[in-house]
Amino acid sequence: MSKHKHVSYLWNDAEAAKLDPVARLVYRSNRLGADQRITNTGGGNTSSKIREKDPLTGQEVEVLWVKGSGGDLRTSTRENFSSLYQDKLLGLQKSYAARSDKGLKSRAEDDMVGMYTHATFNLNPRASSIDTPLHSFLPGRHVDHMHPNAIISIAASKNCEALTRQIFGGKMAYVKWMRPGFELGLAMQEISRAQPDVRAIMMGQHGFISWADEDKACYELTLSMIETASAYIDEKYQAKGGDAKAFGGPAYQTLEAEKRHATLAAILPWLRGQVSKEKRFVGTVQDDEKILRFVNSKDAPRLAELGTSCPDHFLRTKIKPLYVAWNPQSEDAAALKAKLAAGLEQYRKDYAAYYAACKRPDSPAMRDPNPTVVLIPGLGMIAWGKDKSESRVTAEFYNCAVEVMRGAEAVDQYIALPQQEAFDIEYWLLEEAKLKRMPAEKELARQVIIVVGAGSGIGKETAHRLVKEGAHIVCVDKNLEAAQATAKEITDKLGTGIGVAGTGISNCGPAIGLAGDIMDRTSLRRMLDQVALAYGGFDSICVTAGIFVPPDTSGRIPDDKWALTFALNVTGSYLVADEAFKTWKEQGLRGNLVLTTSANAAVAKKGSVAYDTSKAAANHLVRELAMELSPLVRVNGVAPATVVQGSAMFPRDRVIASLAKYGIPYTDDEATDSLTTKLSKFYADRTLTKSPITPADQAEAYFLLVTSRLSKTTGQIITVDGGLHEAFLR
Repeated sequence: MSKHKHVSYLWNDAEAAKLDPVARLVYRSNRLGADQRITNTGGGNTSSKIREKDPLTGQEVEVLWVKGSGGDLRTSTRENFSSLYQDKLLGLQKSYAARSDKGLKSRAEDDMVGMYTHATFNLNPRASSIDTPLHSFLPGRHVDHMHPNAIISIAASKNCEALTRQIFGGKMAYVKWMRPGFELGLAMQEISRAQPDVRAIMMGQHGFISWADEDKACYELTLSMIETASAYIDEKYQAKGGDAKAFGGPAYQTLEAEKRHATLAAILPWLRGQVSKEKRFVGTVQDDEKILRFVNSKDAPRLAELGTSCPDHFLRTKIKPLYVAWNPQSEDAAALKAKLAAGLEQYRKDYAAYYAACKRPDSPAMRDPNPTVVLIPGLGMIAWGKDKSESRVTAEFYNCAVEVMRGAEAVDQYIALPQQEAFDIEYWLLEEAKLKRMPAEKELARQVIIVVGAGSGIGKETAHRLVKEGAHIVCVDKNLEAAQATAKEITDKLGTGIGVAGTGISNCGPAIGLAGDIMDRTSLRRMLDQVALAYGGFDSICVTAGIFVPPDTSGRIPDDKWALTFALNVTGSYLVADEAFKTWKEQGLRGNLVLTTSANAAVAKKGSVAYDTSKAAANHLVRELAMELSPLVRVNGVAPATVVQGSAMFPRDRVIASLAKYGIPYTDDEATDSLTTKLSKFYADRTLTKSPITPADQAEAYFLLVTSRLSKTTGQIITVDGGLHEAFLR
């Protein structure tokens, strides 16, 4: 039975024994990163000093393998680690000393990062982390630098140094806050020389580092230190009343789930519009018990205003969150919106003042002044990011900050990093350079696009096409299982990212599958509210759902089938537009609506009178909606010709009926694919391009219309029919 209560012990001797030294480093890193109580997403570093043959000299040398810049310990592979000559890294100490004359120390720190490339072993392309000196200058052959909530709780306490001695009994040393880099590495080296029995150092307001000469021993030491801190905090926390008295006890009560989610759905699109004034954001809602305990508490306003302490936290969550003092028991959603508006205005002013007070002569320009974390009593937390993954990580990081505050307040008094120090991390020139090196965002990045009819055919193909360009896709279909299947195809390819506790629907990734009946306004509103909870709002809608009802044996369309055809092909699209426009107006961000009509709308022919006239009506609906929804929303249509392959509108019996109608030879036992190919070729031969029309061809048109490439086009129909001359406009 494991002796660990507060962390998971995941080391397996049999697994580790099969691995080479670098693979063992990756193994150790993955085991540490798998437990978010040990380190946060993307945070922490691990290293090993390994003897290897120098490819230049053939001599054996000591190589430092250390997790490089970027990446996450939980998922890191060998490619995420940089490798450097250990002797060359140590030799850089002389260069640093020569550069760090009075007044030049900060510049020398930045210069050293550029020097690491000169110490690269075996042309390893992975960029080195700024934490490289910490690993190189400590004596242990294996080093772990982690950001556990329990340790940071001690590091972010007013009396951190005394608490470190009290809790660890001299087994852990202490170093005051220093920005990660060369100076901090030298300070740690001095501590290790002065205290040779110490194997760990508490890093003020940051985290801790530990080392050993065996990798398993290093892993176990890391866990032991976290376990000790966690147990100490838990004892003090329970002595002060535990959850019932956390953060001073409750000041507000949580709204019951249905009302909570209804309130969130009502304000989220508007809030998304407010925080997206400079660039669009995607949201994540969290309303689990832990976050509600914090936002409802008496101490939440004080602690939220202090901001976060650990640099890893506030790089995601900004210097502080926006806390809104809304009373869920006595105030309504309108009052909440008013308080949010006032809070956002003040937040932007505060951020601008923070920038003005702390900026350096060479600081980058001020970044977006909107909050990335919003805290609301009774409702929970809303986190924002450039995509769903980033907003979920932002939520995770503020969860870590809350746990740090809880621990620090249990044992002492929580303190935040001084604003100037925080600013120097947030606006570090090296961080700015890293941001500029990032690849350009994809064309549909930051966009949330609803595809109605995504369970099959053109809708499914459109969903896959749009997500390739960075869009978040809401797959909607009357058949929920079909919608979820398309969403799963997308997330299986792209992953879902980390999970955060809270509203289940918000715990999604780049795609989600929802039920929606476009002939039912209530169903549509329910779906749009779910989209708000999942992503904060939406930007565009593609309606690909439609129906073709063949005539009966006498050649007539029954009245009920005529009504169904118009209800789905015309009225349904209107209902989507009408309900969505309510949200678009609340959000205040420009959007796109793309409807599906048909080449048949312009071609009169026998046997499809209901379908053809409904599509002609849909053509005009596009023009009418373009007038009604302007200037906020552009409305356009895609008019496919007959799409046989991959279309849900052409089941086997309809394919056979069409083959018989056109006198195309077939046999009753012929494979469906063969029958479909014959019919598709027949339709292709009627066009000018002589090519079958596929769902992928249609998806390109939807893609074009939801981008900004045709930003001045609205009220138009794009025909994708291979050149069907009968459908030429007259």
